[in-house]
Amino acid sequence: MSETKKGDSPKKHKLQNEWTLWLVEYDPLTTWEDMLRKTDTFGTVEDFWNLYFRIDPPSKLKKGCDYMLFKKNIPPMWEDPANRQGGRWAVFIQKGHKTDLDIIWLDVLLCLIGEVCENYDHICGALVRIRKKIDKISIWTKDDKDAEAIQEIGRKLREVVRFKSSHILQYQAHMKEEHILKIN
Repeated sequence: MSETKKGDSPKKHKLQNEWTLWLVEYDPLTTWEDMLRKTDTFGTVEDFWNLYFRIDPPSKLKKGCDYMLFKKNIPPMWEDPANRQGGRWAVFIQKGHKTDLDIIWLDVLLCLIGEVCENYDHICGALVRIRKKIDKISIWTKDDKDAEAIQEIGRKLREVVRFKSSHILQYQAHMKEEHILKIN
């Protein structure tokens, strides 16, 4: 068993990717790009938990706010080249189910940083969106034409995230209106 010498920092556990957390706070007098704020970037398990425990859970965010966790060099905009040809797996959570919202968001974050999907390179990031009537958590992918990878990601999310049986996970391409896939 190795010991940490006095004055040495404990070893940190590096993640496969670095991640950036973004925050959007709704302001009707400004553009969406101006509302988007980069809050922190991390690349270790320890730095993730440090950030996670410093921020409010999604259930405490005001209406109109979003948290977005994306790979370091991918901005959370569907118009960005890394996202443009992609889509998103989304689940809608009824108001009043704050515990569900917080648990599902944490599970999604851990899936992302832990890279639990075989087609991990297809994942760009995730967001939680707080709105008046319903909240939404979505996981963004980079290529909506790779149906096999998209389905595998959806199956893995359904397997590891603590969704309730009433939660429907559906996939939609960023550039299309119709829903392509659903997983109950």
